[in-house]
Amino acid sequence: MYSILFNKMTDIIEEIQQIQRQTEEMYMQGQDRELILLTSCKNLDLSDEKDE
Repeated sequence: MYSILFNKMTDIIEEIQQIQRQTEEMYMQGQDRELILLTSCKNLDLSDEKDE
């Protein structure tokens, strides 16, 4: 049972890594390389919204 789970997880991890490599390559070949900084909801200051 654990070997099946381990093998499936390993396959999924390898697939995700391959997809990451593909998307990184697509990004590097793209013409529009605008960098967008994403922030966590934890870092947002919501104090202004409570006053409304």
